[in-house]
Amino acid sequence: MSKMFFKGRIETRQNHVMSGYNVNRDVKAGTEEAPISITVASEERKAEIEALAKANSIIADIVVDSDQEENTLELDTLLNRPKTTVFEKTPNRNDPCSCGSGKKYKKCCA
Repeated sequence: MSKMFFKGRIETRQNHVMSGYNVNRDVKAGTEEAPISITVASEERKAEIEALAKANSIIADIVVDSDQEENTLELDTLLNRPKTTVFEKTPNRNDPCSCGSGKKYKKCCA
């Protein structure tokens, strides 16, 4: 038998597997299932935020309250997602050198 063999009642194992923290959830912030909450101080700022959210297809609950500090952290997080870094491919040994000498890369700049 392998180490991964489960000894016990199968329904107990299934309940254990189904519970727990789900890191691969389908609900994303800014959708209808999970709208983001934003607090602004004026109606003009609310109109700006609504236009920005509509342009980026983000669902938001915007509350106008002049007593509280403006809170647009969730919106800023969704708008400023980090970009994937893409590096230029290094040439193979037998490719022509990128410096323009006409030699193979392995004989020139490698």
